[in-house]
Amino acid sequence: MATLKRTMFREYDIRGRESEDELNEHSIYHIARGFGKILRDKNITEVVVGHDARATSEAFHAQAKRAFLESGINVVDIGLVTTPMSYWAQYHLKVKGLCMITASHNPAGWNGLKLGTDLSKTLLPDEIKELYSIIEQEAYVNGSATVRKVEIFDEYVKDLVARAPITSKIKVLVNTGNGTAGLFAPKILRAAGVEVVEHYTDVDPTYPHYTANPDGIAMMEDTGAQTVANGCDIGMAFDGDGDRLGITDEKGATVWPDRYIALLARLVLKKQPGAKIVFDVKVSEALPEDITAHGGEPIMWKTGHSYIKSKLAESGAALAGEMSGHIFFAQDFYGFDDALFAALKMLEYVSSQNKPVSELIADTPYYVSTPTIQVKTTDEDKYRIVDQLVQEFKDEKYRVIDISGARVYLEGGWGLVRASSNTPTLVLRFEAKTQESLDKIMDLFKEKLSKFPEVSTDWDTSGH
Repeated sequence: MATLKRTMFREYDIRGRESEDELNEHSIYHIARGFGKILRDKNITEVVVGHDARATSEAFHAQAKRAFLESGINVVDIGLVTTPMSYWAQYHLKVKGLCMITASHNPAGWNGLKLGTDLSKTLLPDEIKELYSIIEQEAYVNGSATVRKVEIFDEYVKDLVARAPITSKIKVLVNTGNGTAGLFAPKILRAAGVEVVEHYTDVDPTYPHYTANPDGIAMMEDTGAQTVANGCDIGMAFDGDGDRLGITDEKGATVWPDRYIALLARLVLKKQPGAKIVFDVKVSEALPEDITAHGGEPIMWKTGHSYIKSKLAESGAALAGEMSGHIFFAQDFYGFDDALFAALKMLEYVSSQNKPVSELIADTPYYVSTPTIQVKTTDEDKYRIVDQLVQEFKDEKYRVIDISGARVYLEGGWGLVRASSNTPTLVLRFEAKTQESLDKIMDLFKEKLSKFPEVSTDWDTSGH
């Protein structure tokens, strides 16, 4: 029986440290063998296999290919790509199976897999559990198959650029934090006619400056500073595998996703009045307010790219976005999260407005809010703690939205606590109409969390 660490099998993908007891060539082989069984059970005999630029990704990619071939699954090898490029390849090549070797925005020393059995739809929690069970029993299937290598970048660029007309000159600071997107983002933006200033676009899997994650303060503050220093109209930051987008205005201020999604929603609603817009529980109340004010229908849903993608398809929405910077366009696109496409659409909107980004953002509603906050705990305890807090807030008669943790409405604002699907942390965020109300809400959450000895008292506001 194959024994792999259960905590690597997360809500909608697999992530672990590159180590002997977590992710290594042996464990990757068994995961791909187990997934081969799931594919064969669904009569899928072909899988797109790609990898990011992490230190172990090429070796893991080779093991995944070997496992699929032994399972009788034909491999379409697209090589070194961003995660969105792997989704795009499924549509372009008409292949339902997907295996992308990536740890997305996680720090150096981590890796993982995003697995799918339909076009750009990654596994959901019950399917991840099924995969673990197959591996545990080594209930694999055997067969023989072939490999074909396909280069997709040129066609991908043509497709994206054709869907986002940029009508005026824009100078963009592009920061990829030494992640995989550095190989592609500057080329795509230049192909769209944009003037690009590159920052940390050379690939270095050690992430020598900071983790390539635009949900983090370090990357966004640096992006803002470089935007100002280089006289750019906008700053754009991309995470390690190119599916998260961060924005700064021309003055260097971070524009968090729940504010720039409002601008993208306006672009969508101009073309499709009354469209539905999906977003996750971490966003500001300003976003549904602005969507409604511009004639759209706001839909709040669970955090997590698989959940948001499913809700987008189920509701027939035109656009979806998460506070973490995952943006999903269904209008004139395929409905998956592609930070490079979202960047082009943002530039399409900005180029049509004849105003600086800071003025466009100032036109949206505003609340006092915190960035995403991380509080360390354990993978074994995090869900139990959140369940207890949800029940406690309900017992105290607060209004609680519990689709993903607890978004608790209090006097003048709200607070959120949920379990991270990727790391052993609790994720918190707070918002209110005044700083005084915000401080009161945060104090209440600190008091409740202090009752759990397994929860750190150190709140990390550097992002998630």
